[in-house]
Amino acid sequence: MASLRDLRRRIKSIKNTAQITKAMQMVASAKMRKAQMAAVAGRPYAQLMNEVLSAATAGAGEFSHPLMEQREGSRRAVILITTDKGLCGALNTNLLREAGRLEAGNTVFVTAGKKGAQWAARLKRELGAEFLYKDTPAFADARAISKFAQQLFLEGKVDRVDVLFTNFISTINQRPELRPLLPIGKLHKLEAGVGGENAAATLEGTGREYQFEPAPAKLLGDLLPQYVNYQVYQYLLEAKASEHSARMVAMKNATDNAKGIIKDLSLEYNKLRQANITKELLEITSAAMAMGN
Repeated sequence: MASLRDLRRRIKSIKNTAQITKAMQMVASAKMRKAQMAAVAGRPYAQLMNEVLSAATAGAGEFSHPLMEQREGSRRAVILITTDKGLCGALNTNLLREAGRLEAGNTVFVTAGKKGAQWAARLKRELGAEFLYKDTPAFADARAISKFAQQLFLEGKVDRVDVLFTNFISTINQRPELRPLLPIGKLHKLEAGVGGENAAATLEGTGREYQFEPAPAKLLGDLLPQYVNYQVYQYLLEAKASEHSARMVAMKNATDNAKGIIKDLSLEYNKLRQANITKELLEITSAAMAMGN
């Protein structure tokens, strides 16, 4: 049975831990709001870009582009977007579980985030490149990742490129998803953005008309690489919003659990202290009675 001193030490240690997790919760909460706003703000632009490209495709006739080339091969690259740090619950675990299900022999990983690179090295998966991105993702970070993936595809080293990331649904709900990136499919069938419950909505029947200058075919040739760059950028924003949300929830749960443990230990401490006091009183009373006899 633990002594009073041991219980006091444990209570003090857990209180210190609770203070740390509470501070981390507050920091993650502040970052979470900023990341969520960035992710949600980027979705209308992604949707509008899809709509414009859809309209341009309709007027481009038999348009073709190297990024739209369909191939029969099975080799693919996967852009794996993870976090740099832990303490975000099961976020990375769920994501890397999905990555582990991919066929190892025909998959080369392009990682964004240290956790993904560490996972690939530990399991000896083929790692094509390792990228880092800032706590607030910049478009330059996404462009570097996207250009490397496009280069792999255009040089014929892979037949397709997918993105595995954690999609931000809500503060308490983040879902790992595998999305195709290259080759680009029929633009009028593309999804409207990458987030939320309306991600599968198509863009048909918007009723808007566009006039293009230069011609739609020339416009598409210039915009498709930028379209891929922005898709990767939006995936980074979604992943970062998911990370901060998961970390805030994890730190809140850790703080609540610490408070529960402190409550239980305090109760045990008070019971033991009361038992010791009762024992001492009994000893004093017994001694007094023995001296009186």
